[in-house]
Order: sequence, then structure tokens, then C-alpha cells
Amino acid sequence: MSDDNKNIQSDYDYSRQTYYELIEKGRESLEDMIEVARASEHPRAYEVLSGMIKNISDVNDKLMDLNKKQKDINREEEPKQIGNTTNNVFLGSTSDLQKLLQQDENIIDVTPDRELSRKS
Repeated sequence: MSDDNKNIQSDYDYSRQTYYELIEKGRESLEDMIEVARASEHPRAYEVLSGMIKNISDVNDKLMDLNKKQKDINREEEPKQIGNTTNNVFLGSTSDLQKLLQQDENIIDVTPDRELSRKS
């Protein structure tokens, strides 16, 4: 593992652990704030409680984003498949095309036989 990969993994592990600690402390504080809000019945206490819930939710989202970023970093570049498209383009008039087709001796006529197409 290269030094860059070691640093990335170390940073990921540290960030992940920090997010876990923040979430856990937030949950503990949330329980305490619920008790304070119930006891005081003060609107400001409920406002703070609401803010705490939002902050914990945001940290959870950041933890999920961290995991997604880690997967993106570790994902190896998939080789892009380049499809080859061959287009044959004739630039000229229809009479030029007819002359060209009449000169070519290797043309096979594939028009269906009228008798065969009626029987099908």
C-alpha cells in the first residue's frame, strides 16, 4: 500500500471514528435535553432540542457521505469501452452513385424474387 493510500485510509478511519463519537455524544445530550424541555416546557428549550436533532441527523448524513467518498476513492478505474463505429458516406449526386455502382463488378443483387415474396 502506498503512502498516499495509507494516509487516505488513516484519515478515513479517524473521520469515521470522530463521526461515531459525535453521534453518540449527541444522542446522550439529546436525552438530557428532552428531559430539560419536558421539565421547563419553555419554547426555547424545544427550539434547542429541535436544533440538536437536526445536527445529529446532519452528522449521520456526513458519515454516509464519508463512506461513499471512500468507496469512490477505492474504486478502480474501469476501462472505458470504446465502440468503433464505421460509417460509409458517399458525397456526390445520385447519378454519380449510379455510375459508381455500375462500374463495380462485385455487386451482388439481393432484391427478393417476387414469386418467393408472394408465397411467404
